[in-house]
Amino acid sequence: MKIFPLLLIAALLIPSLAYAEEEVPYTREENIVYSLVSGVGLVMDVFTPKGEKNGLAVIDVLSGAWFSEQGQVNDHLRGQIFNIYCDRGYTVFMVRPGSRTLFTADQMVDHIKKGIRYVKDHAEDYEIDPDRIGITGASAGGHLTLMTLVDINNDPELKLKTGAVFFPPTDFLDYGGETANFARIGDILFKCGIEGHSDEEVKAKAKKISPALNVKDTLPPILLIHGDADQSVPLQQSEKMLKVLQDAGGEAKLIVKPGGNHPWPTIPEEVAIMADWFDEHLKK
Repeated sequence: MKIFPLLLIAALLIPSLAYAEEEVPYTREENIVYSLVSGVGLVMDVFTPKGEKNGLAVIDVLSGAWFSEQGQVNDHLRGQIFNIYCDRGYTVFMVRPGSRTLFTADQMVDHIKKGIRYVKDHAEDYEIDPDRIGITGASAGGHLTLMTLVDINNDPELKLKTGAVFFPPTDFLDYGGETANFARIGDILFKCGIEGHSDEEVKAKAKKISPALNVKDTLPPILLIHGDADQSVPLQQSEKMLKVLQDAGGEAKLIVKPGGNHPWPTIPEEVAIMADWFDEHLKK
């Protein structure tokens, strides 16, 4: 079974024709250190609208196959994420939670929480409302986004207003009808992989980082978008998350992209749909 490509490929590798480089609707601050972990700097880029700001913010979790490197940055740039949001007045904080070469999924979630705290602490500097912030991510970034939303839901200082994700892994114990390939994702479970850990320990850790298995109360409104031809993350992962969120009393919506793989050539259109979602839920 094929699981989690190293990069978001295909559509996001197609250069954007909508904006020439000098015409992008934002200014960009790169490599802002939002925290230090064991002497390692965790960084984010901030995309600020050149035009009128709407006072709202979106945190973009940068992770593909649990890597947070330049390839993933390029994917998000070419997917027009920053163009689309900044065109609407959003300030976008592209948070890098680190890569699996150094950190487990649990640690990456902790890093995202540090990024959220940084954004909220500096809300006045960026002219945003700290109580009207959304969060987004794709694939591994979507998984980490959902885990973060679950983790911070009862923390009034970190709680976010809404989220929107593309094709996220949500249940590693029921991954399209079977367990995920734990050997392949072992380093997001344990620092040195699954070697030396019992089957019970591996499954317990896989459950701990499966957002669909950890929702205990109502989460903020969440949008999921997933292709029905995804050969990397089964559509069943988003379908299960949708049910769990709704069963817990939350507002959730799943949009299925017919023929969509991981990702698909017209994904900027779905980025715009996500921007509509943020318009609806952050402008209230």
